[in-house]
Order: sequence, then C-alpha cells, then structure tokens
Amino acid sequence: MSTPVVMPQMGESIAEGTIVRWIKQVGDSVDRDEPLFEISTDKVDAEIPAPAAGVLTEIKVQAGETVAVNEVVATIGDASEIAKPSEGAQPSESAKATAATQSQADGAGPLDKAQGGPSQKKVQPPPKPNGRESAAHASATPSAPLSHDDVRRQKSSPLVRRIAKEHNVDVSQIHGSGLGGRVTKHDILDYIGDQGSGIRDQEPVLESTSPVADPRTSALDSRSPLPAQRPSDPQSPIPDPSRVSIEPLSVMRKKIAEHMVMSQRTSAHVHSVFHVNFSTVARIREQKKAEYEQVGAKLTYMAFIAKAVIAALRRFPIVNASLDGDNIVYKKDINLGIAVALEAGLIVPVIKHADEKNLLGLSRSIADLAERARAKQLKPDEVHGGTFTITNPGQFGSQFGMPIINQPQLAILGVGTIEKRPLVVDDAIAIRTMAYLTLGYDHRLIDGATGDQFMAEVKQQIENFDIKSA
Repeated sequence: MSTPVVMPQMGESIAEGTIVRWIKQVGDSVDRDEPLFEISTDKVDAEIPAPAAGVLTEIKVQAGETVAVNEVVATIGDASEIAKPSEGAQPSESAKATAATQSQADGAGPLDKAQGGPSQKKVQPPPKPNGRESAAHASATPSAPLSHDDVRRQKSSPLVRRIAKEHNVDVSQIHGSGLGGRVTKHDILDYIGDQGSGIRDQEPVLESTSPVADPRTSALDSRSPLPAQRPSDPQSPIPDPSRVSIEPLSVMRKKIAEHMVMSQRTSAHVHSVFHVNFSTVARIREQKKAEYEQVGAKLTYMAFIAKAVIAALRRFPIVNASLDGDNIVYKKDINLGIAVALEAGLIVPVIKHADEKNLLGLSRSIADLAERARAKQLKPDEVHGGTFTITNPGQFGSQFGMPIINQPQLAILGVGTIEKRPLVVDDAIAIRTMAYLTLGYDHRLIDGATGDQFMAEVKQQIENFDIKSA
C-alpha cells in the first residue's frame, strides 16, 4: 500500500514551502522518520522525515518548486510501484501551476533552473499588475458573497494583514499573485510603493516621523532580488562577463533579505552602545565551568547575558512588547531568540519561557538549539514567538554592531567580542574583561531614556552577577 508524502504545515501562518533538495531519490529505500527532503519557508529550513518505511516510488514536485501545505509531493510504496521515468520526471499539474504562480510572485524562475527543476517550454508570463491596476482588477472581478473579514482571512497571511493595517490598506482591493489569489508580502509592499505619498499621508500617528528612504528607490527594494538586477547606470562600466560570477539567491537568503528590508521600513531604528565589565562573569565562569560540564552543559558568556537581559525585561516590559496598529501588545512570557550563524545565512531559534529557567537551564537550551539549528532539525514552533532577540557578532571578533530589529519585536541586543582591555580604575590603569553591548530599538515606542535605562540594568546585572540567585 502506497503512502502519500505531503508538504507539512510548518507553522500556523505558513501557507507554502519550497523544496530545496531531495535527500532520497526514486528507487531509494527509506525508513520511517529518516530525512527524505529539505524545505525552506519564511520561518525555518528543515529536513522532513519520511512518514513511513518503504521505497520512494515517485517524486511529484522537483527541487526549487514551491507548493502549498498538504500538497502531495511524493509517494512511498513498494519497489514494484516505481513510476516510469517519464512520469516521475514531470511535476504534477498543480505543482506546475504553483511553480508558475510563485515565479510571478517571487521571481523564482532562475532558482528553479539552478536547483535542478524540470526543463519546460518558456511561456511569457502575464505582466504583474501594479497597485492601481490591482485595485481595478479586484473590483472588476466577480467574487463569492463573502464578508470583508472572510476575504481578508482567506487571501492574506497575518503578516500581510499587519502591514496592511499599519498603512491603512484594504487587502481585499489588492490582486493577489499567490496561491488561490492569496495576497503575498510582495503584493502588499508593491501596492504601498505604487501608491506613494497618498498612502504615507494615511499612516497612523505611531509610524516613524524620521526621514526614511523612499521604498521605490531603496537599494534593497523587495521587488528586486538584488540591486545588480536593476537597470545599470549608463555611466557605470559594464562588467566583463568572463570576470563575474552570477548565482541566484538561495531561498533562505531571499527570505532574510525580505525580512530585513521590511524591518527597516517598519521600525524607526535607534541604537545605544554600552561598555560592560565582564570580569565578575569571567571569574564565575572559570569557577563553574567544570561543574557544568559534569552535568552535560557548556557554560558560555551567552547564558550570563541572557540571564541579565531577562532581569532587565522584567523591569522594562515595553522592551518585551510589540506594536499592533495603534495598540501596544505587552507579552507576559519572555521568549528569547538567540541568533545562530549558518553557512548559508542566519536563523533565530527561540527559548520559550526563558524567564522560568536558571543559568544551567539557559546554558542547556542555548547549546541544544544552536546544535539542532546547524543540523536543520529545528521544529517550526522553535523559530517563532520570540519577544526579544540576542545576536552575537562578537564571536567573529566584531567590537560591536548595529543590528536590525527582528520583527515584530521592538528591540534586539548585539554582543561584541569579549576580551581583556586596559581600563581606568581609581585613576590607575587596570586590565579587565570588557565588551560592548548594543541595543537596537524601535523609537516609535521606546524612547532613548527607556532604552538607556534598560541597558544600564543589563550592565548592572552583568557587572554584579549573583551566582546564588542564578
């Protein structure tokens, strides 16, 4: 009996996923829960296990194609059920339609070809309607008698609805290029950009009043995967094709680019940098390192920083909040995101209920999430729901950075390299273990005074760390 393999639901707000590569090929034997293929979504990259043991008899969706959740992508059965090459090599009709739709929405055509997608006859796609044409098309197209709220829920994700709410845009008036007419993030950002100052005049009072770049002229406009793909400056020399190498963006890199540009457009970024003395923490770490290793935990500076951040978030709950339109959403849980650098990008697994863990528990959680992130074994709920993020560029020697906020959060902490430096103590030069900590925060809700008070609390917690209460 054959078993269908479907695109899994990788989170409540995720409607589709892209198959990055097939780990198994047609004819290969697979065990239950053995990695079968790798997918990428806007939340996580993950290896998907086989739902049953048997032989991979058919691959319906090729690497590089994007399909909706619960779509059948392969079949596991007996060796006698293996599909003929001509059948197995062609994607399903629904996969073709999905790939075509995704290609129009996200510019994924080059990615399909580069990642081994099937060779297909080129078809000129219809031009993507701009914001005004989209509205006209939406109003002229007959639709089922759904209520306004039903239409919004049916044709857009929570992220799209949040962006629409912030810009006073009616999602039902936008022609969606996603699956089943779903309005994608590209659609809403294109619509906002095409409307220009008319939309910006309608923005809520809480939107940033600081000068921001026009989204239509931004170097990282989400409508262009790379600035190099824009028409070149006539005065700029055309590079010799033999002297350049052009590669398509990976799915993860594209998602990171979209998320970073969206964050810059959404939040009014401000940064505060504090010089922090880690000498007390360094001494405690040396004293307790062997003790922690005996119970299977690696005591790192990050665990101490996380503990200090938790204490500061309790004192300043606005830093742990988020903005929903004209409402401030205060979070009762402290869910710490810890950025992990991967070969192909960055991922931020989340320690849920971090405020309920002691120093040992934080050490174990940080090490476990980082290890599974690099092995692509994270679960979907382990990469969303964060309320505050810590990133550590200092591990590569950076003195400090100006990190971009991880939406929809309001703040992010950047950790610089921790090293011994000369310091003036009681009018004398002393050697201390020091580091710069940077807080990036959303000035729409967090004032400079609040941001600095928060950082002063983090500094105080680190410099006077109490191991007895940890």
